[in-house]
Amino acid sequence: MDNLYWLEQIKPSDRTLVGEKAFHLSRVMQRGYPVLPGFVVPAQVLWDFLQTLNSREPLVTALPHSSLHLDVDNPHQLQQVAQRLCQEITTAPLPCEWVQSIFEATQSWEAPAMMFRPSLALSTPIPGRMKIAGLLEAQVCSCNRQAIALGLKRTWSQLFRARSLFYWQRHGIELQQINLAVLVQPLSKAIASGSLTCHRAEFEIKATWGLGMAIARGEVLPDSYFVQPETGAVRSQQLGNKTLAYCLANSPVEADFTPCLSILSQPDDNCLQTYLLSELQQQQCALNDKYLQQLIQLAQQLRTNLGSAFILEWTLSQSEDSVAPQLYITQVTNSHSGTGGFGSIPGLPTSSSFQPAPTLLTSQPSIRGLAAAGGQARATAYVIRPSHIPDTLPSRVILVAPAIALDWLPLLQQAAGIVTEQGGLTSHCAILARELGIPAVVSVANATQLLQTGESLLLDGDRGEIYRVSQSQDSRVRSEEYDQAHSSLLTSTVPIATQLLVNLSQPSLLERVKGLPVDGVGLVRSELMALTILQGQHPKMWLQQGRQAELIDLWQAQISQFASAFAPRPVFYRSLDWRSHEFQSLTDGSLLAASASSRETNPMLGQRGTFSYVKDSTMFELELAALAAVQQSGYTNLHLLLPFVRTVEEFSFCRRLVEQVGLTQAAQFQLWIMAEVPSILFLLPQYVKAGVQGISIGTNDLTQLLLGVDRDQGELAAAFDERHPVVTQAIAQIIQLARQANIPCSICGQAPALYPELIDSLVRWGITSISVEPEAVERTYVAIARAEQRLLLETARRQVNQIQEH
Repeated sequence: MDNLYWLEQIKPSDRTLVGEKAFHLSRVMQRGYPVLPGFVVPAQVLWDFLQTLNSREPLVTALPHSSLHLDVDNPHQLQQVAQRLCQEITTAPLPCEWVQSIFEATQSWEAPAMMFRPSLALSTPIPGRMKIAGLLEAQVCSCNRQAIALGLKRTWSQLFRARSLFYWQRHGIELQQINLAVLVQPLSKAIASGSLTCHRAEFEIKATWGLGMAIARGEVLPDSYFVQPETGAVRSQQLGNKTLAYCLANSPVEADFTPCLSILSQPDDNCLQTYLLSELQQQQCALNDKYLQQLIQLAQQLRTNLGSAFILEWTLSQSEDSVAPQLYITQVTNSHSGTGGFGSIPGLPTSSSFQPAPTLLTSQPSIRGLAAAGGQARATAYVIRPSHIPDTLPSRVILVAPAIALDWLPLLQQAAGIVTEQGGLTSHCAILARELGIPAVVSVANATQLLQTGESLLLDGDRGEIYRVSQSQDSRVRSEEYDQAHSSLLTSTVPIATQLLVNLSQPSLLERVKGLPVDGVGLVRSELMALTILQGQHPKMWLQQGRQAELIDLWQAQISQFASAFAPRPVFYRSLDWRSHEFQSLTDGSLLAASASSRETNPMLGQRGTFSYVKDSTMFELELAALAAVQQSGYTNLHLLLPFVRTVEEFSFCRRLVEQVGLTQAAQFQLWIMAEVPSILFLLPQYVKAGVQGISIGTNDLTQLLLGVDRDQGELAAAFDERHPVVTQAIAQIIQLARQANIPCSICGQAPALYPELIDSLVRWGITSISVEPEAVERTYVAIARAEQRLLLETARRQVNQIQEH
């Protein structure tokens, strides 16, 4: 193999041959920046190799020319095809002269190991932007011929993994369009590794001990630094939770050059070891001040060449012949594109598919609020004032309003983003936006006066910022994120013991989410479903017109869609928890709401939940009739959650009605209650005795009542904190009580999605399931896997300590 491409020699015309990762890295190296040396096995070598495969499988024989028209929504078929292809590639012999060529090229490094990094490029540009970060992983191997052959084939085989095949087909990419080159670089003793993200207003640095794969696999929470780009001043820093490190065998990561506590595991190729870090190392930052400043200075220099939006990965490594560790860049990508491989870097040659980010009119955000739903949207503003609420919205605009009511759901489904003057992180606007996958910023003072209809905006739901922009661009298509969550988790090799559930309210979202790797639906919000069923009319009108049977049929049809989409996985339906002020926009509901509001100065604590059923059980009985009809039609995976239960007597009243419609006759049926009112901290044993079979913690209301903070008031957002010790202690106590009573305990409030760091504690305390919005499924899965891994590591550490003590 004579056609290896060394980084320092790659030319612009080689871009498709060497892939985006290697191409950008070569451009940076040739500008004089510290980049690890390396060479590229070009993309054509893979296709030459595929031509040599000698297999009786027609699928494998035709592979170089096949389009692989798979049913990617059939996980069984997808897994079978992917496993067969990967096995054929990894077991086939590699020409000896190819292996020898790579082996000889590595000998000048005198490194104990090497890394194969996938470097992709498309021969035909695909419209729009693609996100492939984490789709293909680097492979590490020893510097010997056998390991080189296997490492190269393993890198190639990832092109045909199930999640890769899913991704290519969903984006309309033919295999023949994909050029997979392999960047080969030496691997020495890694002291620390991480990333640096350059935003317009700050640098965000992450660091961990050893190789960066501990971060990529979600097995550590890295140290974080936030830096002012112009001055290099560190605004804030946070020590992470680093319990392990990946290092070369017999070359442990070091903190003040003291050895690690113990080796946790060793891969088959004896090249890497996983080290369990000592308590001392966990309490130290992986990046000391000297190298932190070097990294900041490096980023400042890159900023002048690459612009104000890029991501670099770095490593601090030390070879055997070097006196001190050296800081190296290992990858550079453009953070505007978010491609992780496809896209361009400002200041370097660009492809025709690259779309520049909009130019901001000001360097600072125009308006700030609370980041309520993640993502970004670029679109024109559409301002709604209380005096005029339209029936429809123009397509794909950023809706700006004083507040969002439940019945605005049809409007929200047309919006690209949402801005409100009122509301907190658990308001209707925030919850609806997260479920629908729409970026949202709430509690923006005077937003309807500051923003004008038709104005071009960039809405950042991750940071709670709104920019005025000089050009309008289409908003991000959120459905791609559902596809990515499906693709990246479909074949996850990290199983989790804690059940992961999803919160839903709209049947229209079922197609997007039913393929997610969840164990069922932890919360069906009936209030939002009811607004569609009632067709804008107050429920009292349906009853007065004698349309009870019609209402039950409509309700049954809606609920059946959830039960059918997830069967046999459980679906927990929460019965109505309407508050009086939420009826106002329904026909003939305004007078009823007004009269109720005159009695209820705070509807959040008024006639809601099961207390309202005791006063008038009519609507609850209709819900139960619909549930019974669904159950009788053959769906045994449907269960009932009772909301905002204040007393055991309220529960017992509801249970009698549940029994009367026959729901409890099905052995699989379970009757749960929401743990929202603090009285459950004292009454759970009595609830269980009365027949409660499980509980789901609603952190929104529980936090509100424990801290005395109205969760709908954005100005009180700082006081509304699910991480407050009072709240976390209450959650821990509820989980403990549930374990003592031997009943399952779930959590379906917004806390786990908003603060993934809480998941560590939830898993430690023994939560049985966590239910989140669809947009939070992927990061919650990773957080659960990381938490369970830490728990196992801590158990291993205790065992090691016990052995050492004896």
